[in-house]
Amino acid sequence: MLSIITSIIYATVASFLALAIIIFPDQSFEASIRGLNLWLEIVFPSLLPFFIVAELLLAFGVVKFIGVLLDPLMRPLFNVPGAGGVVMGMGLVSGYPSGAKISARLRQENVITKTEAERLVAFTNASNPLFIFGAIAIGFFHDPKIGLLIAVCHYSACILVGLCMRFYKHSEKKEETTTKQERGFRGSTVGRALSALHNHRKSNSEPLGKILGDAVMSSIQTLVMIGGFIILFSVLNKLLFLTGVSSFFATSIEKILKALSQPTELALPLLSGVFEITLGAQMIAQVDHATLLAQVILVSGILAFNGLSIHSQVASILARTDIRFAPYFIGRLLHIFFAVILVSILFKPLYVERTILSPSDIPVSTKTEPENFSTITLEWLHQFGPLITMGTILIACVILLKQKSH
Repeated sequence: MLSIITSIIYATVASFLALAIIIFPDQSFEASIRGLNLWLEIVFPSLLPFFIVAELLLAFGVVKFIGVLLDPLMRPLFNVPGAGGVVMGMGLVSGYPSGAKISARLRQENVITKTEAERLVAFTNASNPLFIFGAIAIGFFHDPKIGLLIAVCHYSACILVGLCMRFYKHSEKKEETTTKQERGFRGSTVGRALSALHNHRKSNSEPLGKILGDAVMSSIQTLVMIGGFIILFSVLNKLLFLTGVSSFFATSIEKILKALSQPTELALPLLSGVFEITLGAQMIAQVDHATLLAQVILVSGILAFNGLSIHSQVASILARTDIRFAPYFIGRLLHIFFAVILVSILFKPLYVERTILSPSDIPVSTKTEPENFSTITLEWLHQFGPLITMGTILIACVILLKQKSH
């Protein structure tokens, strides 16, 4: 019976989307172009280097090396092996869904266990600093100081989620992921790390050209999938608004906001952020009657939730492994809780007091504030991102043709 109901729901949703696209073709096209531009200009060129580097670190044994060095730190704190430090570092710097992508690769290579991978996925998917400081703080709120507050709360909440998830399946018997040769390493930590790196390289003695080609192809395949989800949810968000579905669900959110003495105009932006972060954050920042604290709390909340678009990307990546999606979703709920609490506590010391004491806010000089690194990088990506994306896809086509010719 449950299977029949599920089939009916899937068929109904698909039919609704098809009918809505037929009724609103122009708006659907505009929404898809918006999603495509976001992927073409920002997502692809900003994530590609991290994905390729992650593949190379794994292929050359650097993950093994770092894993041995960081094991004494990562085990007590997060109950994951030292290789999780690579996932955590690159996941927090490059942005979602990098944490899921790298965790899945480590699991496929049997570097980490299923449970360890689920712990990592739960707290290593975060927004990248470029988006927080460039798009949200400067682009939406027009205030760089907001970026520090959101970033500190966002990344601190990630770490707190990791500390909580260390107890996930804490009593479970540990699976064996190290080889007999690795267990036999002796000597100093650095010596064992170098031995792990060297032995991994010896056991994976593929030509450099093939390693580079595989790294590029794997990264591009994942990014193309991510691009499809971005376009899909951009169109879906627009269609839900046009058909009145968003307004219907926003009514329930309005009641909650009214009970909390917050403007009901935040309901629709919040619902949009549940589906897609960028649009939701932009709409929240544009609500005039809301207090800045309420706006920052809601933006931090949708950043922590990741949005259903990111959820779909993560689910698609994890589907290729035995990693379950549920721990990731639990991590998102914990992340929302910690992020909201931290914003409420740190809003005054990290924003209000800094704004009062900042000399840049005193109208003494007419000079404009210089652009920061995030703004410059975003402008550079908007200008050259499409060239990088199309050039990389062309290179991938050449590699694919060469692989088929052999």
